[in-house]
Amino acid sequence: MLISSCGTNTIINESFDLPSSGWYSKNAVAFTVSIEDSLQNYDFGISIRNSINYRYSNLYVFMITEFPNGNISRDTIEFILADDAGKWLGKGWGSIKENDILLNSNLRFPLTGDYKFLIQQAMRVDTLMGINSIGLSVISNDSN
Repeated sequence: MLISSCGTNTIINESFDLPSSGWYSKNAVAFTVSIEDSLQNYDFGISIRNSINYRYSNLYVFMITEFPNGNISRDTIEFILADDAGKWLGKGWGSIKENDILLNSNLRFPLTGDYKFLIQQAMRVDTLMGINSIGLSVISNDSN
């Protein structure tokens, strides 16, 4: 399931629901972002929805970026989902927590065109249980 919302400054704000059978390590969640202005600053973020039954306090992901010119970059990112005492971070009540994490508040895309972002779980298990959805947002930052 894909959830999308649009606003005047929103380039993309989509979330992908992961299967209840788990997030297989080879299955990437893909997002395509069309950038028309390479001089604009953007807020770039990730959203993670997890069950309180998720067995880890963090989440490692591989973020693979395919640029409009065909170049590819790959980053490993760690997200902290619970504090040292085991208290879940993020918002929500009941058995689901959601974290909206701003990765960069002044990102400039070097090229115009379509960027493809692939997000894979990198937790050293074949099938990761307890992550319900992963999302990506890019919003133009008019405060530059």
